[in-house]
Amino acid sequence: MLTESQLNEARKKFKEFLSGAGSVAVSGHVRPDGDCIGSCLAVYNYIKNNYHSTKVQVFLEKPAAKFSYLNGYYEIKTEVPKDYRPDLFICLDAASSERLGFSEKILKNAAITLGIDHHVTNTKFTGISIVEDDASSTCELLYKIFDKQGIDKNTAECLYTGIIHDTGVFKYRCTSTFTMEAAAELISKGVDFSNIIDKSYYKKTYRQNQILGRALLESIIFFGGKCIYSVVNRKIMDFYGVDGKDLDGIIDQLRNTEGIEVALFMYEIEPHVYKVSMRSVDKVDVSGIARQFGGGGHQRAAAFTMAGSPHDIVNNISSRLVPVLGDV
Repeated sequence: MLTESQLNEARKKFKEFLSGAGSVAVSGHVRPDGDCIGSCLAVYNYIKNNYHSTKVQVFLEKPAAKFSYLNGYYEIKTEVPKDYRPDLFICLDAASSERLGFSEKILKNAAITLGIDHHVTNTKFTGISIVEDDASSTCELLYKIFDKQGIDKNTAECLYTGIIHDTGVFKYRCTSTFTMEAAAELISKGVDFSNIIDKSYYKKTYRQNQILGRALLESIIFFGGKCIYSVVNRKIMDFYGVDGKDLDGIIDQLRNTEGIEVALFMYEIEPHVYKVSMRSVDKVDVSGIARQFGGGGHQRAAAFTMAGSPHDIVNNISSRLVPVLGDV
């Protein structure tokens, strides 16, 4: 946890950078989730509300439509203009430069680069890095950094969205008393918390429910009943007319299976290449395993990308589970 002195220094730097920047680029990790989208648009709205002469743009892969209620959603750019050179580049919720995807090119062109993140696997790839790996979310860390008087309703909605998504609506162990206090303060800004939770976290389209059912139906228990995995290949995704954004929540449903310590969910992002999500309940630090395969994340939630067959991927992960779960 950052000390109060470190937080004060972070607030000072953040304010100093924004005050001196005429143009600001904001980005986050590939396949953006709720915390990534929430943190990027929170910074966007915060700048819009407090630094009126500053030009700010958000660069992200096209986010899921369920987040379209957030102010600035329709202003998100999915391409970087040629020779774009912002005064300040703020990288959010990204543990490494590779995680930025298409916006990584801005790193070398920006005058100043600032990273704000909560992943224990963060590589400190920006000029200045503010990392608090025990914060529930990047949005929670931003809440600590922002001037509270400068948080309007639009910014509050973004921060609240990121917090609920990375805490599983306050049920994951990353939730702290401060998390709840921050959420309460954001609600006081007029955030329609019930609607946001329903719309962005629980509500699913018919196709999303279909693919969820398919993934659960075809899941497989292994490692003596301690682990579970499911795979969705490109053929199945095409059949249901879904993409990666429609698969949110499947890994959490697998994790909720009684007796399970580790859950794995894989989906094919290109031929024989899979995005692998991992969740653990209590014993396994999945971020350590993900890091061995070039990924990262948190102790109880992590991800990586791997080429090969699903069988090979499960075998590779299983060998890393033996020291903690024992042999089967």
